[in-house]
Amino acid sequence: MTVRVEREKEAGVAVVTLDREHRHNAVDLDTAAELMAVWREFRSDEEVRAVVLTGAGTAAFCTGIDRSARVPQPASPYSVDDPLLTIGPKSCDLWKPVIAAVNGMACGGAFYLLGEAEFIVSSTEATYFDPHTSYGMVSAYEAVYMAQRMPFGEVARMSLMGTAERLSARRAHEIGLVSELAEPGELLEAALRSARTLAGFPTEAVQGTVRALWSAKRAALAQALDQAPALIALGNLPPERQAELFGSRRAGAGFRLR
Repeated sequence: MTVRVEREKEAGVAVVTLDREHRHNAVDLDTAAELMAVWREFRSDEEVRAVVLTGAGTAAFCTGIDRSARVPQPASPYSVDDPLLTIGPKSCDLWKPVIAAVNGMACGGAFYLLGEAEFIVSSTEATYFDPHTSYGMVSAYEAVYMAQRMPFGEVARMSLMGTAERLSARRAHEIGLVSELAEPGELLEAALRSARTLAGFPTEAVQGTVRALWSAKRAALAQALDQAPALIALGNLPPERQAELFGSRRAGAGFRLR
């Protein structure tokens, strides 16, 4: 199993951990399927009233799709299969509150998850970036999700600057992406404090409020996400060229932290 679930039954809280530390908690096809199954299970689990989502270890919360994953694509140019589209709680029709506890790197496809969390508690040592453009890929879904949470200029800069820059936890807090900062060793407990509070309230009222908050932006979000497949098909380099760029980048260019 690549997703670990631990429950505090008396508190009504579950902790969901991406458990692929050796791969910086990148999401492969098994992980994507397990996440979807977990969110769907929580819909009918009355003992779970709030969730904390985090990543194993301290190096990374999640680094997006595992580059070793092979995703078969339909022959039609009008269809794109993206296994990350169903890894978030809202895509699985879960309206119980989810708090993200971000440790280390959060980049690329991690934004599918962060984009569907209610709020983010971040380690002071976490960093946020979107590597797509550096590797000849369009940041479509990721940019759209973050545009719902960040000022336009900030998400534009992060999406366009690729691996040249990383957003520090401090800056992420200043612009409102992150709601609370915690020292690395205190991160999970900080997120759990909020989750326990939410789980202690009447769950019908909490879920209704979550649904109301998301209804305020779901129409615009859905319209923007509908454009993503065409933009990706038009703008992405061929996979072999992406792999070349990825390989050369890993050999060593640095980044600027801001």
